[in-house]
Amino acid sequence: MKALDANTIALGQTAKTKEEAIRQVGQLLVDNGNVEPEYIDSMIARNRDVSVYMGNFIAIPHGQEDGMKYIKKTGIAIAQYPWGVDFSDDPAEENLVTVVFGIAGLNGEHLQLLSKIALYCSDVENVQKLADAQSAQEVINLLKEVD
Repeated sequence: MKALDANTIALGQTAKTKEEAIRQVGQLLVDNGNVEPEYIDSMIARNRDVSVYMGNFIAIPHGQEDGMKYIKKTGIAIAQYPWGVDFSDDPAEENLVTVVFGIAGLNGEHLQLLSKIALYCSDVENVQKLADAQSAQEVINLLKEVD
């Protein structure tokens, strides 16, 4: 996956809420120069409108249409949550997430990234490998097969 960089991969993270997890993965994109800080609010707003929980223990937060102006360059950030984060809106159910992919794409490039990630993560064994990865390089190697 071309937009992947060891600087945008955070392993062994913890978050009490889905909003905190989205902020953490968004901050990786900010710190790497992919987006302006305002893009994180757009990612949170997107999740309020339509859940970014995708099933199979993954979430893929990305900005809303009006947040696109905050993107400087296409990028992807990955945060691993070994103990999981609940992404459900209903307290009666639990949508546990162990891997969060933050995406920012110029000119619709995020749609291609979303599609590739969704396809790779449709196999829960692939998600398990990402959740168990011990280094950023291991994550990069696992996702190389996505291209």
